[in-house]
Amino acid sequence: MPPRFKIFGQLIRVEKHADGWRPYYGGNDGKKRPADFSIPPDLAEEELLESLADLFHEHARPGNDESVRLN
Repeated sequence: MPPRFKIFGQLIRVEKHADGWRPYYGGNDGKKRPADFSIPPDLAEEELLESLADLFHEHARPGNDESVRLN
């Protein structure tokens, strides 16, 4: 299963492809749409959470101040 994250309240799914990572915004209904940001193709899967949290840190708000991997 592709890694899924909740980054400051935003659901993000990341899929690994031959040319690198492809991020998607996810909904609670299981649907996804392409995200408007890129992830370096050489980033290790273990580094995704920290990288996404760094990228979206300005979205942190009281009550939405956590970044977690969901699976």
